[in-house]
Amino acid sequence: MATGQTVKKWTRVYVNGYDMSGYTRSIGELQWEFDEAELTTLSDGVKGYMANQGNVSVGALNGVMDDTAVSGLHTVAAGLPGTPATVMVAQGIRAEPANGDPMFTGYCEIKNYKAEEDGGAAVVTMEFDQFSTTGLINYARPWGFIAHAKGAETAANTAVGIDDNGAASALGGYMVYQVFAGDGTATLKIQDAATNTNPSFADLSGCTTGSIDCSSVKHGLVAIGVTATVRQYIRWQIVLGTATTVTFALGFVRGQ
Repeated sequence: MATGQTVKKWTRVYVNGYDMSGYTRSIGELQWEFDEAELTTLSDGVKGYMANQGNVSVGALNGVMDDTAVSGLHTVAAGLPGTPATVMVAQGIRAEPANGDPMFTGYCEIKNYKAEEDGGAAVVTMEFDQFSTTGLINYARPWGFIAHAKGAETAANTAVGIDDNGAASALGGYMVYQVFAGDGTATLKIQDAATNTNPSFADLSGCTTGSIDCSSVKHGLVAIGVTATVRQYIRWQIVLGTATTVTFALGFVRGQ
């Protein structure tokens, strides 16, 4: 985890359990905004507005045409329009994304997929629409923090976690996960603690994938109750079933 300015070369894009960073030229505006409902009355000295419906969208992913079997951008994305996708945009701070770095996430409909020529290169654009109605959660906030940067794990976590909020909160939250590879079943979790020491961490109730088969890509969002208490520190955890290794990324977004 670092602080300060950064550049786009340290951005990483994960879609439906695939790392699209090596194919992506740019990623969209990462939209988070609310429609304005005007509530100005006759006696108001200034115009007043109230936040109305929220809009969350990744925007457009612009990338290179690549039909590599299984993992190429064209192979993965060409059949996605009209369906929702779990997206994580991890923003490293002057380095590869690390635990505690910012992350934008969403479960957004794929609006279209287009291929064209750009300066002699074959390029594609995949445009994300708003948050999918098939996966609505009771949270409008898409920005959170990386609990586990993309990498392989072979044992349970006994390390300390990250301070993603500066204090405990009682507004719930949700986790997002991307499983890229593995060799069997495992369970991914978020744990929380009041003090940042290994013995203090315990499972954050409901914030788990349950047992999943990590031998094929997996992805999703898991929300907990909007009044759930989340202690100050969070960390990733894995419980291996039949798997001996799992490569994944995991993020957490607190409610606000």
